[in-house]
Amino acid sequence: MNDNAAIYFVDRHLTEGRGEKTAFREADGARRSLTYAQLADQSARFAGALTRHGVRREERVALIVRDQLEFPVAFWGALKAGAIPVPLNTLLSASVYEAILNDSRASILIVSEQLWDTVKPAIDGNRFLRAVVVIGGERSCDGTECVTWDSFVDGATPQDTVEAEGDELAFWLYSSGSTGVPKGVRHIHSSLKATADTFGAEVLGIREDDTVFSVAKLFFAYGLGNGMSFPLSVGATTVLFGGRPTPDGVFEIMARERPTIFCGVPTLYAALVAEQEKKGTRPEHCIRLCTSAGEALPRDIGLRWEKLWGAEIVDGVGSTEMLHIFLSNRPGDIVYGTSGVAVPGYEVRLVDEHDEDVAEGEVGELLVRGPSSAEGYWNRRSKSLSTFQGHWTRTGDKYERTPEGRFVYCGRTDDMFKVSGIWVSPFEVEQALVEYPGILEAAVVARADEKDLLKPAAYVVLKEGATLEPDALKEHIKGQIGMWKYPRWITVVDELPKTATGKIQRFKLRDPGGAQ
Repeated sequence: MNDNAAIYFVDRHLTEGRGEKTAFREADGARRSLTYAQLADQSARFAGALTRHGVRREERVALIVRDQLEFPVAFWGALKAGAIPVPLNTLLSASVYEAILNDSRASILIVSEQLWDTVKPAIDGNRFLRAVVVIGGERSCDGTECVTWDSFVDGATPQDTVEAEGDELAFWLYSSGSTGVPKGVRHIHSSLKATADTFGAEVLGIREDDTVFSVAKLFFAYGLGNGMSFPLSVGATTVLFGGRPTPDGVFEIMARERPTIFCGVPTLYAALVAEQEKKGTRPEHCIRLCTSAGEALPRDIGLRWEKLWGAEIVDGVGSTEMLHIFLSNRPGDIVYGTSGVAVPGYEVRLVDEHDEDVAEGEVGELLVRGPSSAEGYWNRRSKSLSTFQGHWTRTGDKYERTPEGRFVYCGRTDDMFKVSGIWVSPFEVEQALVEYPGILEAAVVARADEKDLLKPAAYVVLKEGATLEPDALKEHIKGQIGMWKYPRWITVVDELPKTATGKIQRFKLRDPGGAQ
């Protein structure tokens, strides 16, 4: 039996009669579209083009590609050829691309022409790349074959999907780097179907008649599931948007493309709610369900969104290491401010520093086991051994469990700190901050005071036109969550540092300069 994931997600739709149905359509640019039959044919031709260029099984094919039709063609085409697609964040710097391309030893690079100026310095002198394929106009490379997408695939013979075991390596993803340098996370073929069968089917309940719009991009785990594996698992349609998601742009796509499932991140939900409330009207849409991940969704944002849109946000927790969401609220059973319960097919534990289970209401590190865990990190043996421990994967997230069995996010292991001997959750303080009038976003980190004792420091982004009185805000936080938890320093910033997945990079905020 051939367990190559491309057969289930792409090829089978032809025999099941969906060949003429639209699989992907673009919401920007020329607004092109791709049927299931075209996806099957073009991915097979791309596989043939890779083979023609001497790409062998398990060689890496790096993708620095915007959310556009060529992304799924290249991803599934690489799988059909037995190569390893490696989607990369499209918002990185040249130096990071250089490091990742050298680390992965990719032999082929696919890049969108809009990203060329950033990527070009990263490939000069690369000794592993044999060819660079540019989606768009012609470009030149120093010492490396540089061709356009059209010329790369022109005349290639469609290739049959190679046989693969379910446990065979399929693709890599690089971690988002919320705490530092990205790491190559290696996933197997069966993991894609595992996430579709669990979160996609049993929590999201995605259907063939759905149209999905994921603002979260395809290059990272959350977006890959939202915009590709989940819709393709049932024969649904995905709306691709390659640009930067501004509130006005997202509203326009919602009204024109009519998605039924919307997938975002807390930062964007906060911006959309603020913009819609400013308009004073209800948004035009036909969304039946939303998802959120990347960071915990503040309770206040979830409630305000549902009031405006009339659609629930299924807030959950996932990771690059587990490929998608494994802990989640469920439609019809949502408690905003919590991460819900384990997704069917997954188990979770909360443990202390000795790996002993913690009692109800106590804070512990979240461990998870399930069918989609990664095989390990590339070239990071020590980190692999500490993260992937038998069947269990350490998430690095701190949680507590309520009497009702729901899990409440407290922060990253590296972000938690004690004040007066008591653990403080940055997220708890952040939730209280964003519920204060005038505050749009907030991030909290530990900072040493004049006695070298750790205390909370807050960075806040204000809503348009809002002002802030720090002393009044501090008194509000004291009354909401506890006298010792209030931020001793409050700094107003234009924006918070984030990864492309929407995660706040708190390690960049641990510089004490500029506090009020």
